[in-house]
Amino acid sequence: MNKEKIILNAEAYVRQLHQQDTTGHDFEHILRVRFHALDIAHYEKADTFVVELASLLHDSVDKKLFKDTTTAWEQLYKWMNEMQLSSNIQDEIVHILKFMSFNGGKNNGKLKSLAGKIVQDADRIDAIGAIGIARTFQYAGHFKEPMHISTQKPRNLNTLNSSQYHDEPNTAINHFYEKLLLLKDMMNTERGKEIAQERHSYMESFLEQFYKEWDVTKNGEGHKS
Repeated sequence: MNKEKIILNAEAYVRQLHQQDTTGHDFEHILRVRFHALDIAHYEKADTFVVELASLLHDSVDKKLFKDTTTAWEQLYKWMNEMQLSSNIQDEIVHILKFMSFNGGKNNGKLKSLAGKIVQDADRIDAIGAIGIARTFQYAGHFKEPMHISTQKPRNLNTLNSSQYHDEPNTAINHFYEKLLLLKDMMNTERGKEIAQERHSYMESFLEQFYKEWDVTKNGEGHKS
């Protein structure tokens, strides 16, 4: 099967997987990650087929989204075999999907291929900035996590294992400090760093305004009789 048909089939495969998503990992997220990945690949002169394919498939086995990850992996392998992907390409896709997530900071530096590093940057770009803010609150709402608890401070990632990072109760605002604000300095490519800087600054401005509005009663703003 030629590459163009494989990409079209991948689009259809992941559209079906993510069409009902309400966690911020919907099909539009997949398309944005692909866009950013191909943009970075252009600058890096990388293999665009592997980059595009991995971008489309990157959330297809994510344990945050699928309770039965064994079945998700089985379905992915079945699909890749149906597409007659070579064993080398399958191995690279699998490696990227296994190690591209943030995972409480535990996966940093584990990706070996340039394609993987590009897809990781693209995924992280969509986790920050205005879109990243919106997705953070959507994700928290989906999993019934509170927006903010003033007395609940961000956790120290160095003291958490992967399960604790994902499973312990948390807040949307703490997620900024435990992940989003860290991503700027974890980008792999120069293009990724360039895009991340602007989005990082936007998040800092948002948090400053958020705390100002959250503490409105303490700050004495608003109606006074």
